[in-house]
Amino acid sequence: MYNAHRGMVQPPSSSNNRLSELFDQIRREFEAHAQDKAGEHDQQVAQQMQEMEIVRQRVYELENNQLQIKQRYEEEIARLRREIEARGGPPSHVGVSGLPPHGGVTQSGPPSIGHGPSNLFGGIMANPPGQGNPGLVPPTQDQPPPPQQGPPPHQMQQNLPQGPYQGNYPQPPVVNGYGSQAQIPSPGPGKQRTNRGPLGHASTPQQSQSIPYPGTSPQMGRPSPPHFPNVGNMLADLDPDQMRPDQKREGTDWFAVFNPNVRRSLDVELVHNLVHESVVCCVRFSRDGRFVATGCNRSAQIFDVQTGSRYAQLQDESVDKDGDLYIRSVCFSPDGKFLATGAEDKQIRVWEIATRTIRANFGGHTQDIYSLDYASNGKYIASGSGDHTVRVWDLERNSELLSLAIEDGVTTVAISPNGDYVAAGSLDKSVRVWSITTGNVIARLDGIEGHKDSVYSVAFGPDGETLVSGSLDKTIKMWQLSPDSRGLMGSSQGQRGGRLVRTFEGHKDFVLSVAMTPDAEWVMSGSKDRGVQFWNPRSGDTQLMLQGHKNSVISVAPSPQGELFATGSGDMRARIWRYGPYR
Repeated sequence: MYNAHRGMVQPPSSSNNRLSELFDQIRREFEAHAQDKAGEHDQQVAQQMQEMEIVRQRVYELENNQLQIKQRYEEEIARLRREIEARGGPPSHVGVSGLPPHGGVTQSGPPSIGHGPSNLFGGIMANPPGQGNPGLVPPTQDQPPPPQQGPPPHQMQQNLPQGPYQGNYPQPPVVNGYGSQAQIPSPGPGKQRTNRGPLGHASTPQQSQSIPYPGTSPQMGRPSPPHFPNVGNMLADLDPDQMRPDQKREGTDWFAVFNPNVRRSLDVELVHNLVHESVVCCVRFSRDGRFVATGCNRSAQIFDVQTGSRYAQLQDESVDKDGDLYIRSVCFSPDGKFLATGAEDKQIRVWEIATRTIRANFGGHTQDIYSLDYASNGKYIASGSGDHTVRVWDLERNSELLSLAIEDGVTTVAISPNGDYVAAGSLDKSVRVWSITTGNVIARLDGIEGHKDSVYSVAFGPDGETLVSGSLDKTIKMWQLSPDSRGLMGSSQGQRGGRLVRTFEGHKDFVLSVAMTPDAEWVMSGSKDRGVQFWNPRSGDTQLMLQGHKNSVISVAPSPQGELFATGSGDMRARIWRYGPYR
């Protein structure tokens, strides 16, 4: 019998084929999905590895930045420590005797003239290469260490421990080869000063030492008076702690010793301490004595002598603010209305003090200007520069009046009180004097009787015929310009000379500044040995040595009215002092 539905049944082979196709489709979809997932996983792994590498690189950069920040932080701490010490704060380390270890004076050769780190000021303000102590101006790298000159270094005590500034660490501010000294307050009248070594040789006995008295029996209870060595004018070799009260004067951070071999006739005291933010290169009083001007980095400042307060700050805001620009010399006009400044940028600026504006500007020098002086009639200014010239400028015509060329750099100039002559000291060890009227040399002071090293300071005496000069040979010389040739001025025989009157010896290092008091009773000098000395021009004896700065005394200036003098130093201070008869 025929089944009507039999024809609708699918053959078995067709069903099997359909099932295989489905399985194949599923397998292909699975493989495709697995492949996609594998690629995505590989991409994620690669991305994570890249992110880990970035993290590692950032950690490395952070570590380097941290090290750099730490280094800058340590450098800043060292700079602040040096600044605090330079401004009179407590030192970070002192030796056993109460003072920093001091290995004596190491003297370098004369500095060269020029612009930049090798210039004249750099030579004075920088420490000699090879000492391991950075100066305010970095020494040249290709210069070999200079040989040590003079006597062997003296130590205050043997085997002193090395301070924290030894080795590769930065040192406190060093100016002219000297480190900062610790301030030692005075304990007051009638009390003994402790923890201070002698200024000079280590053989000077201390109060804490047992002092034998030759020729006395050990059983004797009465000691003989202390014996002062005959140091001549080398007052730095005396120990103040061993001197009688009438042979010394002490303040909180200064002291003066008086020559025990001559009658004391002077007294001295500190009036004002004028703190600056940089080295004080020069000081000068106004003619009426009411103001004192100082030159430092980028500005000249004027202080009221009576109060010690700052009266004016003169700074040219138009110059480039990058780097240093030291004002090397300042001088007041005779009427006190103007202040002339000479600077490292080879410019002379004449400031009107009342308005704090520049009245005139003289350019012409091709090297740094180291010295200026105003004529007593107020009509011209003399300038000395590293370009080997002395120039005289006419203030009425705003022009150059004279250009006087020599063989070497000019370090210092001075105009005579009557305005007839201009004197200059030079690196060639000579002092020259010209007639401003004719431009002729009327005296050249050198040779056998002259200085043995560069002359850094000259000053006329009140009579206009006396001249004093200070040199790197550590001496001051007084000259007398020949009065018998005065009538020969301007003739064919117009060169007149001068004679050496006296040589003053007693400083331990370079003499950087000299002057005569307005009454001609004293010659003053400032030195790299940090001392100021007063000398008797008639006998050549030093009356006193004043230690009131922690670094070189770069400039000394007496008030034209007498009784006061000012000092400027590498310790970033200017000071005003009073001197007068000892009673």
